[in-house]
Amino acid sequence: MQVTRTLSPKAMAMNAKYGICLFRNDLRIHDNEVLNVANQKSDFLIPLYCFDPRHYKGTYHFGFPKTGKYRASFIIDSVVDLRSAIQSLGSKLIVRHGKPENVIQELIRNLNLKDVTVFLQEESMDEEKRVERAIQTKCNVAIESLWGHTLYHVEDLPFQPKHLPDVYTEFRKRVENRAVIRKCFPTPSSLKPLPPDIDEGKMPTLADLELSEPEKNAQSAFPFPGGESSGLQRLHDYLWGTDSVSSYKETRNGMIGSDYSTKFSTWLAHGCISPRKIYWEIKKYEKERTSNQSTYWVIFELIWRDYFRFVGLKFGNKLFYPGGIKGEDVRWRSDKEQFNAWKEGRTGVPYVDANMREMAATGFMSNRGRQNVASFLTKDLKLDWRLGAEWFESLLLDHDVCSNYGNWLYSAGLGNDPRENRKFNVVKQGLDYDADGDYVRLWVPELAAVKTGKVHCVWTLSPSVLQAAGVTLGETYPRPIVTAPEWSRHVNRPGSSGGGRGKGGASGQSRGRGQGSSSHRGHGSNSQYPGQKRGIDFYFSGSS
Repeated sequence: MQVTRTLSPKAMAMNAKYGICLFRNDLRIHDNEVLNVANQKSDFLIPLYCFDPRHYKGTYHFGFPKTGKYRASFIIDSVVDLRSAIQSLGSKLIVRHGKPENVIQELIRNLNLKDVTVFLQEESMDEEKRVERAIQTKCNVAIESLWGHTLYHVEDLPFQPKHLPDVYTEFRKRVENRAVIRKCFPTPSSLKPLPPDIDEGKMPTLADLELSEPEKNAQSAFPFPGGESSGLQRLHDYLWGTDSVSSYKETRNGMIGSDYSTKFSTWLAHGCISPRKIYWEIKKYEKERTSNQSTYWVIFELIWRDYFRFVGLKFGNKLFYPGGIKGEDVRWRSDKEQFNAWKEGRTGVPYVDANMREMAATGFMSNRGRQNVASFLTKDLKLDWRLGAEWFESLLLDHDVCSNYGNWLYSAGLGNDPRENRKFNVVKQGLDYDADGDYVRLWVPELAAVKTGKVHCVWTLSPSVLQAAGVTLGETYPRPIVTAPEWSRHVNRPGSSGGGRGKGGASGQSRGRGQGSSSHRGHGSNSQYPGQKRGIDFYFSGSS
């Protein structure tokens, strides 16, 4: 390991250039253009991470904790890992608890720095851009922002962001046919020295952030620690260690365990791993082992993630408006009791409840689950989609503002969905993707004795069956707070246990469209694999 290099004040040139590399959602040293450029252009470099207290306050409309304990714990892990990586390059990560504009102003004043440039990754939404403006005005420094969060660089798009297609399929075809994916930036061999007399700073605890310690849950589908090291290890294991990537398309709609999908989303959301790193590693895998629909499908999902980032860039704060980017005047219902039942997993609809309880207990929910609980909130309960988006923002490990709000708008019919009034039949979906009810029994233990897929429509069971299972509706488990007429077509499915992997259970294949079908966000044929249908995905993230 290299020794940290500092120079005495006498040795410092009077015209030295000072760089501050402000890490935000790019907590890595691989494929990090900001770090590379900052290191090249500075004589003295301060790698800096700020635990911004604004990230740990309430959400905008409803005041849920903006960053809950699961994501905060992952972020702390990631910053600890970044600190170790920076140390391996001969420097130190400076950590502070405060607003970046205040922290940088204090560093400049205390160290008497001149000719300072702040290097950072460009973000697309106003909240992050306000921080950039505050740094520039309050600290009187130059800002150099660089794009680095997406697979396709914004400068390489075959159109201006303001002309982004409003349908994903058109976007995908145009970038696949006309845009290039850049190579990864090399990791610097060493970093420029720190200015002398700079305090490294102490890592905050969850208690310092006014959060409780999350309990370990053995049932979690995401048992991984935060950080670049664990993200790169997961990438290696999912491709080279287990070959799971070669069957991703067949397993991606699973519900239980860590290997039914990539789980890359959380590392991507915090920049612990680069989407380009994933892309080029898959290309290497395709060359050396196998290339099939599954390996392409991971890239396909990365492009979806890009799309929502560019949607945010195009529409800005419209992502947060009640009427979404379509600007529709929707009269959402207001029912606090029903919303609380939804967020606590007490709706009386087992598939919805199981997913909401998994997220509450672990900070993670599958892609399939996210689609269904979002549809249930907005289409069955007809409650404000922003309630769901902000609750997800609070709890999810992999919250990414553009993907989260873009997907919620999509589910609410206010985003980039070319079809009108798309709705999920949550009973059919439960039977399709949790055919025997194992997932429901895992997360709704009061229904553990209800055998087979009948658990998905427990309110239709006879008193004798309920009694034998120890279930009393309205007491040990709630009656449904709402029922939809289309559910009745599936509650008497033979054994209520059909579906399975061989019958569309977790295949990711289309089973029809419209009400009662699995929703499909893309349309038309895939250019590489004709005839394949696409499903809606809550972040590449979400399916991951």
